[in-house]
Amino acid sequence: MAASQSTLQECQTSLAPAEVLARAKQFFAHRSSLYAAFLDKEGPTFASFRGQGGEELVIGVAPAEGGTRVTGSTYLFDMQVARFFSTLPGVQS
Repeated sequence: MAASQSTLQECQTSLAPAEVLARAKQFFAHRSSLYAAFLDKEGPTFASFRGQGGEELVIGVAPAEGGTRVTGSTYLFDMQVARFFSTLPGVQS
């Protein structure tokens, strides 16, 4: 994955937007101390976190056909965003 692709990632899930954000808050707060990120700001469509060195990580959600579109943006935590996305169920066909 090129650096520009790793800073913005997107997936789609069958979960409701609020459930995705609740799972993100739990997932990022319970990572090992080096990769933990703590809730900084939140709203009905996003949650932003701060981690190592003040690095920002943002998870955004939007309704989409068949579920929710989830976007993750960060420079340092791209592997953790990809891992979080892998925990979300896909969209049922």
